[in-house]
Amino acid sequence: MQLYNTLSAEERAIMIDDAGKQRLTLSFYAYAKIEDPKKFRDDLFRAWNKLDALGRIYVANEGINAQMSIPEENLEAFRATLEVYDFMKGIRLNEAVEHDDHSFLKLTIKVRHKIVADGLNDDTFDVTNIGVHLKAKEFNEILDDPNTIVVDFRNHYESEVGHFKNAITPDVETFRESLPIINEQLQNHKEDKNLVMYCTGGIRCEKASAYFKHQGFKNVYQLEGGIINYAKQLKEEGLESKFIGKNFVFDNRLGERITDDIISQCHQCGKPCDNHTNCENDGCHLLFIQCDECKAAMENCCSTECLEIIHMPLVDQVRLRTGKQVGNKVFRKGKSENLKFKHSGELPETALATAQKPADIRQKVKVKKVLLGKAEHYYVKAQVAQFAIENQELNAGDKILISGPTTGNQEMILEKLIVNGAETQTAKIGDKVTFEVPFRIRLSDKLYKIVN
Repeated sequence: MQLYNTLSAEERAIMIDDAGKQRLTLSFYAYAKIEDPKKFRDDLFRAWNKLDALGRIYVANEGINAQMSIPEENLEAFRATLEVYDFMKGIRLNEAVEHDDHSFLKLTIKVRHKIVADGLNDDTFDVTNIGVHLKAKEFNEILDDPNTIVVDFRNHYESEVGHFKNAITPDVETFRESLPIINEQLQNHKEDKNLVMYCTGGIRCEKASAYFKHQGFKNVYQLEGGIINYAKQLKEEGLESKFIGKNFVFDNRLGERITDDIISQCHQCGKPCDNHTNCENDGCHLLFIQCDECKAAMENCCSTECLEIIHMPLVDQVRLRTGKQVGNKVFRKGKSENLKFKHSGELPETALATAQKPADIRQKVKVKKVLLGKAEHYYVKAQVAQFAIENQELNAGDKILISGPTTGNQEMILEKLIVNGAETQTAKIGDKVTFEVPFRIRLSDKLYKIVN
């Protein structure tokens, strides 16, 4: 059996839409001694691939850290694959506040040195001597205690769009950076204060709480299950949310709303906004916040330099980034001087705006479509797209859908098409067809014919 993905993300998205089944987005982790992470990884891939489970999972000698998407009908079967292992019996699965069928489009299980890059030497302290777990109600109560110091152990791009009121939000890009900073900052409060910490799903605080107890802090607490589980308990118990804004998540959604408060700004114009995106330039891919207006004007780019680059021929774009970045390093979560309204560290406690209620993504109408081909070029000045037709004919008057990660889903009626420089009524398989589009397309875009 193949232990890797055989479908592209686009092909998987089509299969998910065609299946029309509700999927759940969930996460879980467990610290445990795993003797053979490679075998463990392969066994998980075999079991989960059969259940159409997708996600990003890290395994190591110290345990497992997983963010996943599974068909709702396979939830119990999925739990059974976890129960095979003693250390995952009865494990808590943190379900997302907002489910999205496309939150993950591949099953990626990687063997790592650690399931969270914390920079700690686990042999120097007792990693099992962790802080007290607090449920949502208990967490709210301890936050009201004047002797409490609450610390956000996430990164600047996470806390910027949402955080607990009065929390210390370190201006860091990695978890490992925050540990010595907070240790130094709170040196004089080891015995007289409650050190209360939280993160997205709880995994970072498991290690951080043990580390700070080793550093001499007497009263250490952590939010059980992180922000994700906190939000779930708020709904179940009707509790007040002391978290404001949006919870950043590490899947295609890039965030799920906890409250309607927007506490961050578009990094380019300053308008209240909390929607993250990655720069369109493949040699940059900087993670930043961008409003719809700037997204349209800047074509999803973080700077005018990147905007110029994406309009270069593809061969020139590849030449520019050759040797500068490798692998996942092009997906940067740092900062840029071009982002005039980027804020970190001291963050607002009150809303800049109120978010509009989105439509329930689970109720969206499924569009029946047939894949025709893929984008090959976009002529900027003429606003003309070129596609290679690989499957079925395309006719003038057809209703088409152009879809891509940045372009989104754009529908239009094809009024006329050009093949080999001449206007025609039909493009056949093997033809390269061009036609006008009122929006910019990307080379990752796919062309579909809507048939219902």
